[in-house]
Amino acid sequence: MSKTDERKMLTYQALRSIIKNEGGTKIFKVTKENSTQNIIPIEKIKEKGIIKLKNGKYIKIIKVFPINYELKSDLEKKTILNSYKAFLKICNFNMQILIQSKKENLKKHLFILEQEKNKNTTEKNDNLYKAHINYMKKINSENCSSSKNFYIIVHQNDELKENPNKEIEKIIIENLNEKYFKIKENLSKCGNFIYEIEKTETIDIFYSFFNYRKKEKK
Repeated sequence: MSKTDERKMLTYQALRSIIKNEGGTKIFKVTKENSTQNIIPIEKIKEKGIIKLKNGKYIKIIKVFPINYELKSDLEKKTILNSYKAFLKICNFNMQILIQSKKENLKKHLFILEQEKNKNTTEKNDNLYKAHINYMKKINSENCSSSKNFYIIVHQNDELKENPNKEIEKIIIENLNEKYFKIKENLSKCGNFIYEIEKTETIDIFYSFFNYRKKEKK
């Protein structure tokens, strides 16, 4: 196993152990050689995108499916901008926007295109499919294809200090959920779809972040 693969495995194990450690049972032993968990600033990964950080604060990660603004008419663009202004005015609390890019393999898409090309017998359609398939193959060979995921990270109110009391934790989580519903209500007016994420996607976000590696130059 290469050092890179080992680092990825340790990161994933560390994130998984954070979930399982909520009951107090430690399953991931940290040693001098295996200290991945030390650099991850997470204490607990809870349901619906709620995360407790090691500094005692809580955050909530929300997923956003954006609209294609450029395809909208001038009137629609004006309406969207006005709705977005209202969103910024109403949701005047601490939050961050996270855009995560992921390289995509287009082999499956190319296979579907080949199947569709074979169904069309006209010369004109055949030439169009060939041109598009060659273009997609070029993109795939150059690793230029990528998908993007959009998230909003909401922070707890500063006045809600860390406290081992379960009631305090409940209040903090309720506050974060209230912010989520406020964001959902206002961004939906812009045409966006807003969702809460599950634990598995939370792990994937941090796993991708801690294992980000620039493409090696040939």
